[in-house]
Amino acid sequence: MTVAKILQSKGTADVVTIGSDKSVADAASVLSEKRIGSLVVSDDGTAAMGILSERDIVREVGRRGHVCLGDKVTEMMTREIVTCVKEDKADAILAQMTKGRFRHMPVVEGGKMIGLITLGDVVKYRLEEIKMEKDALEGMIMGF
Repeated sequence: MTVAKILQSKGTADVVTIGSDKSVADAASVLSEKRIGSLVVSDDGTAAMGILSERDIVREVGRRGHVCLGDKVTEMMTREIVTCVKEDKADAILAQMTKGRFRHMPVVEGGKMIGLITLGDVVKYRLEEIKMEKDALEGMIMGF
């Protein structure tokens, strides 16, 4: 299974972004309102400058208290983001996310974001793939 198939099955390629001039409190509001785990930081909606996750915010609140909510998202975001392309295989993405211990990966094409996949997306479609393989093997064993 490829990233393209995962994006296709999600039904939407929308990536929720936040401008670099916004506060961490603004980001937390968007995360809560949209019920999502991360925001891509982008001033134009297509070029990823970084990612800010709920984990990033909680970690800083725990370390510094609520004062960090006034910081700009650029002060807290992860700057070195890992991206993928539509042709990448789900197994490779799953391994990369697991090794890097992150859950969100922008999908880029020609330097522009065309989607975002999550660890949950990859696991879901990998499990579906395994179920199809299992069903096919059972069918072969039973003579179907």
